[in-house]
Amino acid sequence: MDAGVLFVCHANMCRSPMAEFIARRLLADHSVPVASAGTNALDGRPMHPYAAEVAAGTGADPTGFRTRELRPEHLTGATLVLTATRRQRSHCTALAPTVLHRTFTVRQFGRLAAAAEAPKDHDGAVLRAAVEAAARARGRLQPAPGEADDLRDPIGGSPADFRRCAEEIERSIGALVALIAAAG
Repeated sequence: MDAGVLFVCHANMCRSPMAEFIARRLLADHSVPVASAGTNALDGRPMHPYAAEVAAGTGADPTGFRTRELRPEHLTGATLVLTATRRQRSHCTALAPTVLHRTFTVRQFGRLAAAAEAPKDHDGAVLRAAVEAAARARGRLQPAPGEADDLRDPIGGSPADFRRCAEEIERSIGALVALIAAAG
């Protein structure tokens, strides 16, 4: 992956691929590359069927999606790393410590991006500027309870559970899109 957004969850079968497809749709006007991986993924597996339904709802075809195991180069090549949980965020920063300041949970980043001031000087690197603006907002906000940062895993749930998870993802990514647009 080269200088975009990387979504990370456990198996890369539900939350991170749904986030990848949602982000592709929401960030289409901004030419931001998007990918996903899993901390415990087995390479080459298809997306969970309910997650594929959500992904198909973005207008894209998820049938070619295949899971991939998270590797250090995925992390170091990303401008922004968004994880489903705090545990996965810790895993990412342990695997590639240099990504510490650009790694957040999806929900945490959504809160920070919503509170961030629009970046003004970005030399065309709007994603990097948005990440830096959200990181600066971290110091101005009260910390949220830990569980507020975790995105609940819908595995074992109903299609409605997957849709609710996708709605949370979309709200958080929406804040990123608004921050990028404001930097415009």
